[in-house]
Amino acid sequence: MGAVIITGVVVVAVAIKEALDAYEFRQLYPEEAGAMRGAKAVPRETVAKRKPRLEPDPVGKDWQPPMPPDALDRTRHPRCEPIPVKHRGGDDAHNRCADRIPPNRYPGHDVLVNGKHFDALQVGVRVLWEIKTDQFDTYSDFLQAQVVRDQVAELLEERDIAGACGYAFVVGVSSEAHKAALKEIADELDIVVTGCER
Repeated sequence: MGAVIITGVVVVAVAIKEALDAYEFRQLYPEEAGAMRGAKAVPRETVAKRKPRLEPDPVGKDWQPPMPPDALDRTRHPRCEPIPVKHRGGDDAHNRCADRIPPNRYPGHDVLVNGKHFDALQVGVRVLWEIKTDQFDTYSDFLQAQVVRDQVAELLEERDIAGACGYAFVVGVSSEAHKAALKEIADELDIVVTGCER
C-alpha cells in the first residue's frame, strides 16, 4: 500500500514538474511574452542553443509497482474471458446434457467467449464444449450428409475461436454413428459420445 502511495506521489510530482517546465518554456517566446509586464523577450535562437539541464534521476525511477498475482498470467484479450449467459433455444433435453456431461462450470448457462456461444465451460479446466443432441441415427442418408457438412463447418469455426483464446474444444454427440460421420470429414475434432437422449 505504501509503495502505491509513494509511486502516486512521484507520478504527480513528475507531472507538475513537466507542466511547470512547459509553461516556463512557452514564456520564453516573444509572441507570448508580450502579455507579461516587464518581461524581456528572448529570441528563439537563444532558446534553441541552450544546453539541457541535467536532472538527477528520481529515486525508484525504474521500480515497477507490484502486479496482482493473476495479472501475470492474464495475456488473453478481455473478449476471451468466459461470460455466463442463459441457455439459448429452450431445448431442455439439450440443456440438461450440456450441464451434466462436461460438467458445466455454469449450470443453466451457455458461455460467451469472443462473441460466440458455447454450450459449456468444463469445471476445473479451460475446455469449451459444444453439445449435439440430434437424433442423427434416425435421419436419412441424405439428411445425415447435409447435417454433418453444416456441423463440421460450424464446429471448426468454434474450435478456432476457442483455440485463439487459449481454450481446448470438445464436441459431445449422442451416438457413435454421429461421431463416426463427423470424424470422417474432420478427424482433427475432439469428439466424445455423451449418450444423451432427446
